Amino acid sequence: MSQPDTAPQILAPAGSPARATQLQGILLLLASIFIFTLMDATAKHLAQNYHPVQIVWARFISNFLIVAVIFAPRLRSTMITKRPVVQLFRGLAQLASGALFFTSLQWIGLAEATAIMDINPVLITLGAALFLGESIGIRRVLGIGAALCGAMIIIRPGAGVFQPAAILPLIAAFTYAAGAVLTRIAREDSTATSILWSASVGTLITSCAVPFFWQPIASGDIWAFVLIGLLGTVAQALLIRAFALAEAAAIAPFGYTGLIWAGLWGWLFWGTLPDQWTVIGALIIVGAGLYVWMREARAMHKAG
Repeated sequence: MSQPDTAPQILAPAGSPARATQLQGILLLLASIFIFTLMDATAKHLAQNYHPVQIVWARFISNFLIVAVIFAPRLRSTMITKRPVVQLFRGLAQLASGALFFTSLQWIGLAEATAIMDINPVLITLGAALFLGESIGIRRVLGIGAALCGAMIIIRPGAGVFQPAAILPLIAAFTYAAGAVLTRIAREDSTATSILWSASVGTLITSCAVPFFWQPIASGDIWAFVLIGLLGTVAQALLIRAFALAEAAAIAPFGYTGLIWAGLWGWLFWGTLPDQWTVIGALIIVGAGLYVWMREARAMHKAG
């Protein structure tokens, strides 16, 4: 039985422009998450033989070259931004998130790393409250705390199975959330400008570091390095557009679909499945995220 007066609504009223943009934002985010998990699976494949710095460099240099070729006739004008400081820190946040996550894949499974990383939707909600002026109450704070507890269950500090590398995707979740909030702040810039800035920042920094970690690339691995760049460029473009179209709190929970894809790739490519503690922790994270999202949706509904 529907309860239109009290139930939180995912979308704006039918027929309204806001509903159309929210739907577009959701679909774009779903596509972005799917492509990002394919990129992560490719990175895990390469992490067996190459240093994470080299993998991250390949991801950003490919991204930069693709964008530079596409926007070559107006490259200079595309670089012009109304928020240069925001774009700089957004690029740094994206670089940190990718580097930390890719590094963790050397030691832990894709599903485990993705599950820990997926606390980012509640962190985005927290960041939106702190920096975008969106409201937050004690129940949302409790939801954020529960998500962190779920991550701790997966990481299991102090347990015999604890991998210090599991801390890396946890930190990456914070930098990812920061990047998402900064994307929202910089929404006056075009998608092309945001992509070019993040690609430029990542390329510049990793190019300075990669000579110290370089390993000759085997001919059989060239496709994987190229694929990382292609997938990263498309996924980032979709992500930027999604957060530019819709409110962060409205679409962020759909990022949890990455858990499904990561588990599927882990099973298909490496024959691994997450253990019971990872599943329990992931369920707590998803439950906490959905609870926070429902609170946000109810608040938006009342405000409307």
